[in-house]
Amino acid sequence: MKGLIGQKVGMTRIFDESGNHVPVTVLRAGPCVVLQIRDQERDGYSAAQLGYIEAGVKPENVNKPMQGHLAKAGAPAVRMIREFALDDGDEPQMGDRVTVEAFEGVAKVDVTGTTRGRGFQGVMRRHGFKGGPAGHGSMFHRAPGSIGQAAWPSRVFKGRKMPGQMGNVRNTQQALRVVKVDIERHLIMVKGSVPGAPNSYVTIRPVVRG
Repeated sequence: MKGLIGQKVGMTRIFDESGNHVPVTVLRAGPCVVLQIRDQERDGYSAAQLGYIEAGVKPENVNKPMQGHLAKAGAPAVRMIREFALDDGDEPQMGDRVTVEAFEGVAKVDVTGTTRGRGFQGVMRRHGFKGGPAGHGSMFHRAPGSIGQAAWPSRVFKGRKMPGQMGNVRNTQQALRVVKVDIERHLIMVKGSVPGAPNSYVTIRPVVRG
């Protein structure tokens, strides 16, 4: 299986064998249940649909079509569903449980999450613009400055860095080193930061490059 659904618990630090402290993000990875198998002949691609088993999800909070979908796999109520590509030779069955044990021995992973939403921000915070002089005589402090030409082409080019919505986008941190895997508590610790707030949902996959 090429991935797991999890939640970001938070950040801490652990000490390695040499006594150096390593900043890590703690992720609760799984357990997940296989809800559906995508077939190359029928669907055009090969993948497994996983549901994240989470405490506190009540069956009555799941709509009837989803209840029927879960009943086919004999799965409990889930809140988050994602699909993961299958390698050649992978043959999971509907109803199988996938745990963090799948990442035992994996050196690096890619973690995808949704960044914190920062609302509408100006160019200095959103893009790191320097800004204008701070002196009393200046009338230019936090504005973006010129955004285009005058007579020609009389428009603003696409891609110009402007004020706008900041954050609340999907982001992937690549090649994060796996520091520790705790199978009993369904935890995986990776070096560095992961996008998203605590308790936000993430997907964890073995590294693609790097």
